[in-house]
Amino acid sequence: MGDETTPYRDPRWAEALSRRLGPFLERWFDAEVHGLDLLPDGRALIVSNHSGGFMTPDSWLLGTAITRTRGVDHLPIALVHDTVMRAPGVGFVLRHLGAVPASAEGARRVFADGRKVLVYPGGDLDAFRPWYKRDEVVFGKRRGYVRLALTERVPIVPVVAAGAHDGFLVLTDGRRLGRLLRTHRWLRTDVLPLTLSLPWGLGFGLPYVPVRTRVLVRVLPPMTFERDGPEAARDDDFVEACHRQVHATMQRALDDLAAERRRRGRFVRRRRR
Repeated sequence: MGDETTPYRDPRWAEALSRRLGPFLERWFDAEVHGLDLLPDGRALIVSNHSGGFMTPDSWLLGTAITRTRGVDHLPIALVHDTVMRAPGVGFVLRHLGAVPASAEGARRVFADGRKVLVYPGGDLDAFRPWYKRDEVVFGKRRGYVRLALTERVPIVPVVAAGAHDGFLVLTDGRRLGRLLRTHRWLRTDVLPLTLSLPWGLGFGLPYVPVRTRVLVRVLPPMTFERDGPEAARDDDFVEACHRQVHATMQRALDDLAAERRRRGRFVRRRRR
């Protein structure tokens, strides 16, 4: 497989997950994925919000839908937190899907191959944001994704997903406790979330069985900026302006999806026989 920053993908894994896991997730979450025709050919940086803690069902829904609709060649290489990449079972599957530990070097290698990269700038902050922020895009102060897109001269393709954060309840992201315990040093995370989920009840962000909540995913049109290249990536003010443009675009789209879920019902109702 090479070193950790070199993506290795077995297309059979992606195709098998698309056939088997995809339909199950779509039924469980009454899920819809729209806008896949907006994915450009060749290189692009796909930027998405991140929900549902460790389970992130919207991520799996997006990946299986891309594979089924556009083919494995369009499936992006995900940059994943190295703690997740080392997790038993999950890390093995992710590596066979082509995921690599999140790093600029890993992204550059993917782009050099002419492929797409998938990033979740909010990472742990977004995946474990408190439940009352479930319909917000939380990126914190992380701007590396903009610098990456500018440096590599690739478009940003925003993706928004609504609903997965209703699958469990994040009471607090535990950032203060995380700072006190210095979790960033030994877990490389800034949060220590207190969650309420099935089957555990109260816990600290454990994997869980998600409630059947309706999940809607939308791919948005690619975004480019008036400048790009390494010099633009070093301009902090320009990077911040680009980030605000991306974030505002994603938040508007997420607001629309959240409103649609409220109209149609946030949770999946059992059909009467």
